[in-house]
Amino acid sequence: MREKVLAWLAENVPSSRVNHILRVEQMATDLAIHYSVDREKAAMAGLMHDLAKYFKPQKLLQMSHKEGLEVDEVMQANPHLLHADVSAIIARDTFGIHDQEVLQAIANHTLGRPSMSLLCSIVFLADSLEPGRGDNPQLQALREISRQNINQAVWLTCDYTLKFLLKSSCLVHPRVIFTRNWFLQKWKAKQPVVQQTE
Repeated sequence: MREKVLAWLAENVPSSRVNHILRVEQMATDLAIHYSVDREKAAMAGLMHDLAKYFKPQKLLQMSHKEGLEVDEVMQANPHLLHADVSAIIARDTFGIHDQEVLQAIANHTLGRPSMSLLCSIVFLADSLEPGRGDNPQLQALREISRQNINQAVWLTCDYTLKFLLKSSCLVHPRVIFTRNWFLQKWKAKQPVVQQTE
């Protein structure tokens, strides 16, 4: 199966993107082992997360509408945001992947989703934090946190992405904010309550 996917990728995405995909596959596998999650599912989702990355905007919109996916104004204006959902469709229809958890991890790797599974969180983080994304102190810190507290890592990675989008005057999809808030609340709920002294 892996060889089949790699052959498909070689024909449909540039080699620089294939290198990114392989790094995501590796980081997703490492995090899966660390968190005792099925490593094969993580590797599969990592390998297939960007299948539709280079589809033309019209094709992404067309496939999304055909599948009955919700396409809001932000996605309409920036169809590239649909590549995660469409990658899951390709994984299912071209490669026969029917494991819902793997398909969800592929579909949620860009915008995240409130209450997403541990596998989804792993692939989301691997896509944002794989070594090829850069080596600044913020990314290094996020990589460390991703191995200590996954909820905190998802929230802070959303913050990192939001800062970049705001600085670049890009549209922000509400789901990134919903994901950020959900994981921030989940992290806060686990923090010890500090008693106020009179």
